[in-house]
Amino acid sequence: MLRPIIPNLWFDGDATDAAEFYCSVFPNSRIVTIANYTAAGPGPEGTPMTVEFELDGQRFIGINGGPQFPFTEAISLMITCADQAEVDAYWAKLTDGGEEGPCGWLKDRYGVSWQVVPDGMDDVFADPDPTRAERAMQAMFGMKKLDLAALRAAADGAPVDGAAPAA
Repeated sequence: MLRPIIPNLWFDGDATDAAEFYCSVFPNSRIVTIANYTAAGPGPEGTPMTVEFELDGQRFIGINGGPQFPFTEAISLMITCADQAEVDAYWAKLTDGGEEGPCGWLKDRYGVSWQVVPDGMDDVFADPDPTRAERAMQAMFGMKKLDLAALRAAADGAPVDGAAPAA
């Protein structure tokens, strides 16, 4: 029997705060359980060791493991958004206290990397005309938060942010 794969995220003491924040960002989310450290340690007895939470049906576990293993961009969580309004909303919530990155990437206030992408972006980059795909890709490299309309316009050869149209 195949069991679900549950990502385990290592935090430096703020797994509960992070889980509460993520549950406030995503619909249909909840904290499932919190397990505290016992006298056996290694954390202080009675403090949260793990926090199991669910974000719109996807389970995660946050562990308060300490500062040994900080988050890096080597792993990220991707959100595929239905439209630009949803991209804008998730981008605003997740960058609050965090930082914007290039090409639709960001780091939230806990250091977790996210990719916030519009539905349909893959179609633009998989265009059978390699010139259209290349123009869209070049436009994406100049973006932080992704804009699907601008990517499509760039594929069509329109200027992006005042730049001359791509050849």
